[in-house]
Amino acid sequence: MSPQTQYTEAELVELLQNRNQQAFAYLYDHYCGALNGVILRLVEDRELAADILQEAFLKIWNNFSSYDVSKGRLFTWMINITRNLTIDTLRSKGYKKQRQISGDENTVSMVSENSAVPEQFDALGIRKQLVNLKPEQRRIIDLAYFGGFTQDEISRELGIPLGTVKTRMRTAILELRKMLQ
Repeated sequence: MSPQTQYTEAELVELLQNRNQQAFAYLYDHYCGALNGVILRLVEDRELAADILQEAFLKIWNNFSSYDVSKGRLFTWMINITRNLTIDTLRSKGYKKQRQISGDENTVSMVSENSAVPEQFDALGIRKQLVNLKPEQRRIIDLAYFGGFTQDEISRELGIPLGTVKTRMRTAILELRKMLQ
């Protein structure tokens, strides 16, 4: 790696747009823990989480040209890619079939390693900021970002119209963005 050990977000984005591998190594070193925490909130299997993390970084590298600075911060973009990839993996037929097979083979003896592990570290500090949101916004953000629910699933879970979910989520995200700046 170059002698520079810190990059501003703008410098990092520029280097990554130019396909700089040292910048990508920096990106991985500084963000893999936080992104892995996002995955582990949705997946209990550490081995699967490691596979998803690797695939997420490949997706970030291969699709970096689609990142738009004007639409949000780099870290937010990476979290969304990681979260969506994790949800897609959990919904895939192959994953569901493998879980069913594993469950049948190990029903009694299988105890999750993570059941005794304290709650994973919240890289953005969002959990602390949720208390500042209105209860209905807090519930939607909690279901979406920490529960892995889609907006449609939240609508059904809470028994409210999809448009209401979208409005509350957008408002909550704008509020959180103000708090985190």
